[in-house]
Amino acid sequence: MDIFSLPSYFLVLMLSIFFIFLLISLFVYLRHRQDFKLKASSAESEKKFESIFESTTDAIIVADQTGIIMQWNSGAESIFGYSKEEALGSNLEIIIPGSFVEAHRKGLQRYLDTAVPHVIGQRIELVGERKDGSAFPIEMSLSTWKSDKVVFFGSIIRDITKRREAEEKIHSLVYKDSLTGLPNRRLFNDHLVSLLNDVDNKQPFALLYIDLDHFKMVNDTYGHSVGDQLLMEVAVRFQSIAYEHDTISRLSGDEFIMLLQNTDKTQAANHAHMMLELFKKPFHFQPEELFVTPSIGISMYPTDGTDLDTLVKNADIALYQAKARGKNNFQFFTKEINQSILRKSKLAIDLRKGLEHDEFFIHYQPQIDLKTEQLVGLEALVRWNHPEWGAISPAEFIPIAEDTGSIVQLGEYVLRQACLQNKAWQRAGLPKFRVAVNISSHQFSQSNLTETVHAALIDSGLEPRYLELELTESIIQSSSTAIATMNELKTMGVYLSIDDFGTGYSSLRYLKLFPIDTLKIDQYFIRNIITDLKDAALVATIIRMANDLQLNVIAEGVETAEQFQFLKQKDCNQAQGYYFNRPLPPTEIERLYGPAHNTQSPSHS
Repeated sequence: MDIFSLPSYFLVLMLSIFFIFLLISLFVYLRHRQDFKLKASSAESEKKFESIFESTTDAIIVADQTGIIMQWNSGAESIFGYSKEEALGSNLEIIIPGSFVEAHRKGLQRYLDTAVPHVIGQRIELVGERKDGSAFPIEMSLSTWKSDKVVFFGSIIRDITKRREAEEKIHSLVYKDSLTGLPNRRLFNDHLVSLLNDVDNKQPFALLYIDLDHFKMVNDTYGHSVGDQLLMEVAVRFQSIAYEHDTISRLSGDEFIMLLQNTDKTQAANHAHMMLELFKKPFHFQPEELFVTPSIGISMYPTDGTDLDTLVKNADIALYQAKARGKNNFQFFTKEINQSILRKSKLAIDLRKGLEHDEFFIHYQPQIDLKTEQLVGLEALVRWNHPEWGAISPAEFIPIAEDTGSIVQLGEYVLRQACLQNKAWQRAGLPKFRVAVNISSHQFSQSNLTETVHAALIDSGLEPRYLELELTESIIQSSSTAIATMNELKTMGVYLSIDDFGTGYSSLRYLKLFPIDTLKIDQYFIRNIITDLKDAALVATIIRMANDLQLNVIAEGVETAEQFQFLKQKDCNQAQGYYFNRPLPPTEIERLYGPAHNTQSPSHS
């Protein structure tokens, strides 16, 4: 039968069936083709994932909820040292240090019980353990998923040893002293601030501020390399008596500071005693054996301050007091010390202002010839009338002027005024006599001393023979150019004397080498010549020696008739002191020793 001769409706039906079959075939074909493509794509993706999984340097580890390792890549092999064969099927605890295993187990169980993530999805730093048992720092990112009622944990782990080393190096550069390895000032301040901010810990603690006595002398004598070795050894000794929570820091130079936690005043004193004992043993640097001593200032929390700046400042103030009391000791901060330091600080500032505002003036103490009992000279002594505190003793402001360097300007003022005043007395008809001016160590070490003296003489018109400069033994011996400077002054015609003879580093050799005219015997020896046989013998010996060397001798601090008679009997040339007269203002000198009284004997007041 011809298909085209069939009824039209049947033909339509047949064609519809054919097209349906064709569509089904096409769908099946396309479905199979898609499945083929998906499988091919899946295989390709899996291949790419496998490549990434194995090539990354990070460790990628998958473990189930019991801790059994299911996946272990080459990065894990490299980091932990276990091969894939060794790791797969083993417990994850093979890479966890023993001290952390219990915490790991508890954390795992807590997650399984609560499903609450504590570290899931976070990047955390932990400690891992290699196959050889060595521990090292790691960084881990942890994820989890569930399949067929089994929980899996995926970890990406990175070895951060080099990063930690770099951080430690940076930390060391920023927070450690490069010479001793001790915490530096910045790290010390951080520790102290942290302790002060700890609201849960308000126990008392102590700050010990330490400075090495005469450390500059070590550097100057033996060189900075020996000085550095000494500082390193000092740091080791300090650490040997430090407790676990103590912090010892090198602030700068030869300054150290120690923070003693949970320490009362008695414990702080005991620790300071221990530190002083450390320095009784010498420091050995071939072939030298050195001894140095520490001075220590102590402040206590909270009585001496509740903030960093106050506590450190007060410990430093106490250290200053320890230095003032002879060094090689410790002192606690007190309010009295603070007031003293504040006064000294104000005086140091006001010294320069006082020079600018003419607050200083000069009194003159007569020097008497013991044979004729006539005036033969005067010693110029500076005085200060402070605008707020009135008269300030030279014993108080002279050391401050020396410490601050103001003594040079002050000394030049005294020199110039003494020359001007002596010339004015000569013009007024007073007998011609020398005026003695004290020269400080700072002045003597100035390269322009001779020029300064010359200028004072020229400006005043005073002849050099009427000026006497008083030098101390220590000044002369500490200057490498002392003899040359003294010879220049002598060439000018100025008289030179050694002040306070016998109290410094006395050496008869200097009496031969130095071009001096006069020895001044310190009042320390004169005070007891009547009651102390040794002092009497010393003074008599100095006078006899000076006479044999054809040197003039002046005794200072004569206060009694008995002292006067003793010195006269021993052939002392001259003397000064309250027995004759106190230091007087220029007008009193004119009244007592002017033209109408130039034959007058001393007043013995």
